[in-house]
Amino acid sequence: MSEIFDELRAALWSVWHRRWIALALAWGVCLLGWLVVSMIPNTYESKARVYVDVEDVLSKQLGIAGDGKDQIMRVRQTLSSAKNLEKVITSTRLGEGITERGALDAAIADLEKKVKVTSEQDNLFEITAAIGRRDLDDAQNAVLARDVVQKLLDILREEYVIGSRTGISTAIGDLDRQLEERKAELEQAEQRRLAFEAQYPDLAGGSESLSSKVQQARDELRDVDADLAAAQSGLAAISGQIAGTPRTVTGGRDATGPKAALLVAQTQLAELRARGLTDRHPDVVATSKQVALLTRQAAAAGEDAGGAPNPAYASLVAIRSERQAAVEALQAKRAALQSNAAALMASQASEPAAAAEANRISRDYDVLRKNYEKLLEDREALRTRGKVEDKASQFRFDIIQQPGVPQKPASPHRPLLLFGVLIAGIGAGAAGAYALGQLKGGFATEQKLERAFDLPVIGAISLTVSEAARAVERQRLKQFAAASAGLVAMFVILLAIEVVSVVTVA
Repeated sequence: MSEIFDELRAALWSVWHRRWIALALAWGVCLLGWLVVSMIPNTYESKARVYVDVEDVLSKQLGIAGDGKDQIMRVRQTLSSAKNLEKVITSTRLGEGITERGALDAAIADLEKKVKVTSEQDNLFEITAAIGRRDLDDAQNAVLARDVVQKLLDILREEYVIGSRTGISTAIGDLDRQLEERKAELEQAEQRRLAFEAQYPDLAGGSESLSSKVQQARDELRDVDADLAAAQSGLAAISGQIAGTPRTVTGGRDATGPKAALLVAQTQLAELRARGLTDRHPDVVATSKQVALLTRQAAAAGEDAGGAPNPAYASLVAIRSERQAAVEALQAKRAALQSNAAALMASQASEPAAAAEANRISRDYDVLRKNYEKLLEDREALRTRGKVEDKASQFRFDIIQQPGVPQKPASPHRPLLLFGVLIAGIGAGAAGAYALGQLKGGFATEQKLERAFDLPVIGAISLTVSEAARAVERQRLKQFAAASAGLVAMFVILLAIEVVSVVTVA
């Protein structure tokens, strides 16, 4: 700890011993630093706060409203784009004297650093512009900062609010042109498809359609086979009934005898079987027993065998004719379906290239048709949206804080810079004096001399100063104090000038 204290004492003695050098260095650094600070132009900052509202009940009801947060984010990111900043430069004093594209690009890059668009809340963001040009005075810089923010607000109004309807009209025009192109392509595809189907009617709709036709023909053939089997079964049943029914009935003196009753029972049995009832049905079983009983009774009665035609037999013959015609019709239909299926399978197997071409034509036509229908839907949606926005804009904004002419510079903080330069000057003077003392090679204390040569120091001789020398030293101290006070006074004067100049601009 004592060594550190000794070093500190030695450093202070070295600086004090060369105090005039330190003061001269401090003056030089301070004057140079204050000159640099005075050359820094004041930067004036203008702000505007904007509230964006994208809520539109009618648009939401119609299903054409977008995501409001995405729109606000897009506005915040693109408002300070190079395109918009170029408009700001060309419409304000920032564009004065710019005639070449390179200079304009440099001005855009410089302005991009000075303009900020920051979000405060979901729907609230702030536009800030900080302007400080050397070729303009403070008042002009303040007005220019306000003009830059105002121009950005104008761009926001023109491009994102008023320009939305123009954008919709332009988009509808583009869709109309695309629809005309798609319509021509769709008509050409339709002509190609019709020409191909005229040449290969079996391949209409592509090979997938041909496969579906073959499958459909097979399904119909299975259905016809089932119907034909049922019709043949019914025909066989009615033929069996005819075989068991007599052609004539015997007439007698008693119209109510066993023969007449047998005729009635046989007619009832024929009707039941004609309805499709099987021999195991209770009604058929009961009627059959009745017919058998009446047959025995009629045989026992011994009536004359001659008689009139049996009406039941005639009815069964008519039914058999109808069922025979139905069976023949189903057989003809089955043969036609078999021929059609065979022709379709032959086309599928014999024309693979044509089937591939049919697929391609059908696929191209479907794609063009879907694209055309999608464009039609988009155009109608845009037209509906345009009509809605004529009455209530989907994108509105309110200016919460109007951009104004700033009264005080936002930067630099000159009082702080002036004070910092003063501290830096004093530090530089002290450091220069200390470094010069280190170069001289002297020893400020006996301890440093003893450590340097590793020899004991017997004693030290005090400096004896005469009265005249003391008077000269006091005079020099007064001069040093005056020079030091002059440095501080210079700082105070510059600080006062800065305060007065700010008040004057205000």
